[in-house]
Amino acid sequence: MGIKSLIAATATVAVLALGGTQPAGAAGEAVALPKQDWSFNGIFGTIDRAAAQRGLQVYREVCATCHSLDYIAFRNLTDLGYSEDEVKAIAAEYEVQDGPDDEGEMFFRPGTPADRFPAPFANEKAARASNGGAYPPDLSLIVDARAGFEDYIYGVLTGYEEAPADVTLMAGMSYNKYFPGHQIAMAQPLYEDGVTYADGTKASVEQMAKDVTTFLAWAAEPNMEARKQTGIAVILFLIVLSGLFYASKRKIWANVH
Repeated sequence: MGIKSLIAATATVAVLALGGTQPAGAAGEAVALPKQDWSFNGIFGTIDRAAAQRGLQVYREVCATCHSLDYIAFRNLTDLGYSEDEVKAIAAEYEVQDGPDDEGEMFFRPGTPADRFPAPFANEKAARASNGGAYPPDLSLIVDARAGFEDYIYGVLTGYEEAPADVTLMAGMSYNKYFPGHQIAMAQPLYEDGVTYADGTKASVEQMAKDVTTFLAWAAEPNMEARKQTGIAVILFLIVLSGLFYASKRKIWANVH
C-alpha cells in the first residue's frame, strides 16, 4: 500500500474524480465505501485474469466511449493471459493515427500490439464539448489516484440511485451515494446485462463493476505481481543472510567467555 499512497499523493492533484468535477475527499462529508475482497490485495495477492479480461470487455464496450487509457499498449494485454494472436486481433479492431506519409499527411491504419489504446476524443476541448463541460479523466492510473483505491472505483460504479427528496441536483448531475458530495457529472454507466460476457458470466452491475475495477487496478500497476515476487525474494534472502550472520557470530565468539 505504500506505493499506492505515494502515487495517490501526487496524482490526486492532477487527476479529476472518476467522471466528476471534484477529486475524492473534496467538498462534502466523508463517505464510507463498501469494502470488497480483491484477489490482488496482500503480499501474495495476484490479479484474477478471468475477472480482468471481463473488465477489459467492460472498458471497451462501456468506458472507452468517454475515457482514455493512455498508458497501456495492446501488447501489455499478454500479461492478462491473452495470446499474441489474440492481442493482434484486439489491436486491429482499432484505427490509430499515424504519419506523416510521403505527402506530409496524417493517416489512419489498423492498430498493432505496439500501439497504445486510442483516446476517444481528439483533445480536451472536444471531450468537454461532448460531456457537458466535464472532462472524463484518463483511467490508466485512476485506481491509485483516488482515496479508497479500488473500493472507491467500485463504490462509485455501484452507488447510483434516486436522489433523496431533500436533495436538489444541479443541472447535468446524477446522485451517487459513494461520491463525495453525492453529485457526480458522469451519468450511470453500468446497467444489468449491459454487456454479454464471452465466458457466460452473469453481467450484473456489481459483477461488471468488480471486473472493470480489477482491470483498472492491473492497468495502474501492470508490474504489481513482479514487484511482490521481488519483495518476497528479498525478504527470504535477508532472512537467510541474517541466519548466516548469526551462525558466523556464534562460531567466531564460541571460545570467548
